[in-house]
Amino acid sequence: MKEFMMIFRNEQNDAPKPSPEQMQAMVKLWQDWIGGIAAQNRLVSTDALGMEGKTVSKDAVVSDGPYVEVKEYISGYTIVKAENLEEAVKMSEGCPIFLHNGTVEVRDVMVFDM
Repeated sequence: MKEFMMIFRNEQNDAPKPSPEQMQAMVKLWQDWIGGIAAQNRLVSTDALGMEGKTVSKDAVVSDGPYVEVKEYISGYTIVKAENLEEAVKMSEGCPIFLHNGTVEVRDVMVFDM
């Protein structure tokens, strides 16, 4: 089996901040979706990404935040085990990010022997 990374992308918008109840409901949707993958013994790892960050260029120029000039940002990722890309894409079905017009980019993880 190979590993595939699902990269969760959101668009920045001016939507009102969700209530604590709405946040709890969204967390539950994510837990259920990821739990379904874990129940199949296909989950490798998963994490959300915070909003704090810096971008470093080759000339060691550091700029604030990874989202300064972009409308779309990466909010998190999940690494799964699948037989092939098509199976990994199928595992993205039902991802809660789709409820907020987000997208899931599915990429194969290349492993290099060192």
